[in-house]
Amino acid sequence: MSRDVRRLLIVHHTASPALRELFETVRRGAATDEVEGVEVVARAALRATAVDVFEADGVILGTPVNIGYMSGALKHFFDTVYYPCLEETRRLPYALYVHGNNDATGAVRAVESIAAGLGWERVHRPVTVTGAPGKEDLTACWELGATVAATISPG
Repeated sequence: MSRDVRRLLIVHHTASPALRELFETVRRGAATDEVEGVEVVARAALRATAVDVFEADGVILGTPVNIGYMSGALKHFFDTVYYPCLEETRRLPYALYVHGNNDATGAVRAVESIAAGLGWERVHRPVTVTGAPGKEDLTACWELGATVAATISPG
């Protein structure tokens, strides 16, 4: 791939209609015409690999809150890529969106802890949505996607 185009990887576990809405909004923000030179690639958390991460110039992570923690699928992703990516992806820009029915603190803390261990750099505050996504939540998700895309854009 030409370095004139950067790759933004969205690794997500989209297990509900609310998460589907958040994911689609993040993807639309990441693919906005306002940011040039960014290819958006989405992978389900159970299918994303270390190669996907190596090929990425930035990562957006999306997960439901399951029993106060990130989804098992996103945890599986981290278990799969952690050691292969530990040295080679330091300083990789990343952001996170989370959906839960109530408190998402534990899920955010867990993802941020693993990302810090990988040496990834957070470029947008986590977007945490509880209950049905409202207009402000969707705007925040769009902005998250656009911000990460703009961060890695070659332009």
